[in-house]
Amino acid sequence: MINIKDLSVRAGDFRLSNVNLRVPKSAYAVLMGKTGCGKTTLLECVCGLKRAVAGSIYFDDHEVTNLRPAERGVGYVPQDGAIFSTMKVSDQLAFGPSVRGWEKSEAKLRSEEIADELGIGYLMNRYPAGLSGGERQRIALGRALSCRPQVLCLDEPLSALDDDTKDEICELIERLRRNHPFTALHITHSRAEAERLGDMIFKIEGNDCLLVEGQAN
Repeated sequence: MINIKDLSVRAGDFRLSNVNLRVPKSAYAVLMGKTGCGKTTLLECVCGLKRAVAGSIYFDDHEVTNLRPAERGVGYVPQDGAIFSTMKVSDQLAFGPSVRGWEKSEAKLRSEEIADELGIGYLMNRYPAGLSGGERQRIALGRALSCRPQVLCLDEPLSALDDDTKDEICELIERLRRNHPFTALHITHSRAEAERLGDMIFKIEGNDCLLVEGQAN
């Protein structure tokens, strides 16, 4: 569960205030709104990449407002994927477990497991240069899921993909949901994407960036 209570966060001169949002455990929530309304700012605050000015964030009954990103149990897929250009795919997938103190053998085994699940085992010895958009997005998803996070945050993960690849990644996300009990918060501008993936849709709208909740289906 993600439970955001009276949250305020600032990014430069922009401020998002008094946000309240609740995503039930294992639900897939989609966050929509116009460019510049604060969607990414809010997502980064949930991940711990931006500090809250006021309010609180809970995962289940555990407050994470002031915890570092690595302490929150969050998997994060940024908009550009943020793939490390000098690192093999196998090392990309083992990166999260390694920095969290897993034994080398455990991190390697986990990277192999997630690669098999995502259908990218054949890429393990490759570097990112020359990979397709779909392959890079699978790597980004794998890296986010490698530590078995309780919360998965995705910032427009399909925006740079062609229609066929978007469909493939949507199918992959749907399958991952069946296999993993994570709670998700996913940013998109696409209504079709929101309605396909989301159990619920939140929209930031108005000058005060109020969150309006509705069911996807």
